[in-house]
Amino acid sequence: MTLTRTEVRDLLDRYQISPKRSLGQNFVVEPNTVRRIAELAEIETGDQVLEIGPGLGSLTLALADQGADVTALEIDDKLVEVLKEVTVGKQVNILHEDAMKFDFKNHTSSGRWKLVANLPYNISVPLICNVLDTSPSITEMLVMVQSEVADRLVARPGTKAYGFPSVKVSFYAEASLVSRVPPSVFLPRPRVDSAIVRIKRKPHPDTTVDVEALFSLVRMGFTHRRKTLRRSLGGMVKEEEFQKSSINSTARAEELNIDEWVRLAKEVRHEN
Repeated sequence: MTLTRTEVRDLLDRYQISPKRSLGQNFVVEPNTVRRIAELAEIETGDQVLEIGPGLGSLTLALADQGADVTALEIDDKLVEVLKEVTVGKQVNILHEDAMKFDFKNHTSSGRWKLVANLPYNISVPLICNVLDTSPSITEMLVMVQSEVADRLVARPGTKAYGFPSVKVSFYAEASLVSRVPPSVFLPRPRVDSAIVRIKRKPHPDTTVDVEALFSLVRMGFTHRRKTLRRSLGGMVKEEEFQKSSINSTARAEELNIDEWVRLAKEVRHEN
C-alpha cells in the first residue's frame, strides 16, 4: 500500500498544503519508486526503521507494509496531521521533530536500526554526517538524495566529487550508488535528478585515531583543495610529520584515501 499521484494531490488540496521549498519538500508520487525503495531496504519483520521527512507518508506506508517498526520524524505540523491520518492502524510512531536537532544516539540506543528516507535536499549531507558521527546503532542507510550529493557520498580519491563528505563516509562505512531517479517521480518536480545511495556502516571502525582531530585535518585540507597539502595544512602539519606518515606534502587533499588521512592524523596527534 502506498499513495498514488491522485491521492497525493487530494491530500494536499484537502489540507491546503503547498510544498515548502525552504524545507526541501518534494513528495514522491510514483508508487513503483516508493515500493522499490522499500524493497531495496531489505526490511525484515520487526526491523526498527527511522524515516526522515516522511512528507505525506508514501514511503512510510510501504516500509510498514514490509513489516518495519517505523519511527518517522517530520518537522512540518500540517504534514504531521496528514501522517496521523494515512498511517492509522500501522506500526508507525510519528514524531514532530526537527531532524537537525534530534538526538539520534539517545533514540536509537536500543537494538539495531536502519535509516530509510527520501531526504530533503537542504539537509542531506549534514544529517548523514551527523548520524555517522553520533549513532553507531544505525547500521545501514538507504537514502534518496540529489544526484550531485549522491556522487559526493560515494566518490573515490582523485575525482572531482571527492571531498569532506566522501572521506567521512568512507571512514565509517561503505557507500554505493544504487540507481538514478528522474524528476518526474516528484511533486513538485525538481530541476535536478535524484539518486538512491546505500551506506553500510563498517562493523569495526578504527578506534585508535582521534576522530575530531582527523576530520579537522580533512576539513582544512579541502577548504583549500587546489593547494598542496604543504600549503593547505601548513599550520597543522610539519614537514617531518608528512615524511613519517609517508604522505607526499606536494599532493592535494583529493588525492588521499581514508587510510592515508588516518595515518597522517595519527602522526600529527602522536607528535603533538
